[in-house]
Amino acid sequence: MAKLTQDELLAQFEEMTLIELSAFVAAFEEKFDVTAAAAAPVVVAGAAGGAAAAEAEEQDEFDVILTAAGDKKIQVIKVVRELTSLGLKEAKDLVDGTPKPVLEKVAKDAAEKAAEALKGAGASVEVK
Repeated sequence: MAKLTQDELLAQFEEMTLIELSAFVAAFEEKFDVTAAAAAPVVVAGAAGGAAAAEAEEQDEFDVILTAAGDKKIQVIKVVRELTSLGLKEAKDLVDGTPKPVLEKVAKDAAEKAAEALKGAGASVEVK
């Protein structure tokens, strides 16, 4: 297997969606037993820069991604259950496994309402 250069790796990351990047970062952290919390936003911002400009005009579906549960985890689990049809265990697993998408491909107003509800419960949320 040939070793990829830094430019080749960046080109591969540039083609990934934000959810795919988030899953990659989680797998990388698990595999190498490291935390990439400071580096992840830089990678995501760099990859999203070119794609965001192209999608800004035509984006009509949004993803609500839970990035951190905060101090009031139980309240966040309750809101996740209200927003989705998940049971208690599934909602808890979603909150424990952040960053994870709570809602995918929803309208802008629904995404904003969900983000506000989660933020009100003390969670950190991104709308993509």
